[in-house]
Amino acid sequence: MIVLATANPHKVDELRAILAPTGLPIRGLNDLPDSARFVEPVENGSTFAQNARIKALSYAQQTGQLCLADDSGIEIDALALSDGTPRPGVISSHYCTDGLERGMSRAERDAANNARVLRELEGVPIAKRTARFVCCMCLARPGEVLRETRGEFAGAIGVPPRVPAGAHGFGYDPLFLVAPTLTHTGAELPPAEKNQLSHRALAASLMLQWLRTYRI
Repeated sequence: MIVLATANPHKVDELRAILAPTGLPIRGLNDLPDSARFVEPVENGSTFAQNARIKALSYAQQTGQLCLADDSGIEIDALALSDGTPRPGVISSHYCTDGLERGMSRAERDAANNARVLRELEGVPIAKRTARFVCCMCLARPGEVLRETRGEFAGAIGVPPRVPAGAHGFGYDPLFLVAPTLTHTGAELPPAEKNQLSHRALAASLMLQWLRTYRI
């Protein structure tokens, strides 16, 4: 069995579909008995890779199972700090509150994050709104990192009223125009198509290649 270190049902569904060829049971944290007992680790890494490693090792230790964690977010070039630090980067999911947890629901955070991005990019032409989703994955068993992968999904942040648009996906998907054509947002892509193109799909497919040879 592989435990996915997330309670996000969107991620669970997406990764379960991608990793189905392993033939292994894929479970989210909420699928496990007594899931309330798990202690969420502090994700204090400065990179996606560091945070993925923290989560994978913590939940592998807590569950006693093989655990796959990912940390992902969006990097928008026009919003990068002067030292080159990408933004929103590792605080993508809480960008509206500068990385702090304020007790908002996921839907409320998504809406507020998207509103902040559009506000900060107001007046920036599409040619300078380049962006990429990044996903770093880590597979661990208790006390040991087994494999790490990285995937990127290139595009740009659209200009209203073209965006937000689309009924699929989550997070920044309704704002993100997919390269190279920039004709569809991530939220306008059918889930099956997105699962072949996305940052998470690439990182997961690289993990899948390794899992096919790994002997548990």
